[in-house]
Amino acid sequence: MRFILASNNPQKLRELTAILAGHETVSLSQAGLDIDPDETGMTFEENALIKARAVCAASGQAAIADDSGLVVDALDGAPGVRSARYCEGTDADRTAFLLRNLREVPGEQRTARFVSAVAAVFPGGREITVRGQCHGVILREPRGENGFGYDPVFFVPEENGTFAEITQETKNRISHRGKALQKLKEQLEGIE
Repeated sequence: MRFILASNNPQKLRELTAILAGHETVSLSQAGLDIDPDETGMTFEENALIKARAVCAASGQAAIADDSGLVVDALDGAPGVRSARYCEGTDADRTAFLLRNLREVPGEQRTARFVSAVAAVFPGGREITVRGQCHGVILREPRGENGFGYDPVFFVPEENGTFAEITQETKNRISHRGKALQKLKEQLEGIE
């Protein structure tokens, strides 16, 4: 099955391609689309559906969208659905802003989880949404060179490393997006 990913993020495309092996996934630009729907949803699922529906409507092809974010318990769930818009600037700027907001929070209270909602929308109206989560702790400073976003400060005790330190294969297996995509892959087997 062929999907258009509602993103041009090369890291997301690489993760989706690896996990959804057997399905072709192309980015917006590879599909010749220039679309950026407003993410006005209050949940990860709502935002994923907004993006996937817009791409499916614009292309007439099956679309897949991921809406992911970091949910920090000590910050009452922030940055949450606004993770990519937590503050102006780059990934490094957002990570620095997060660490400033957690400056006074003790280590044992720095619990967090990455959440990913993935939506697949098909011509004809069929929709699938799935969710995956990965629990961890926010470190006081970044570690590792891999990954993107908040990966360098998201420590997974079971792996003894941040998302930016572990291998891509391990991340694909344990991450929020990896878990959501595995669920999606299982559901896709029932409709092919």
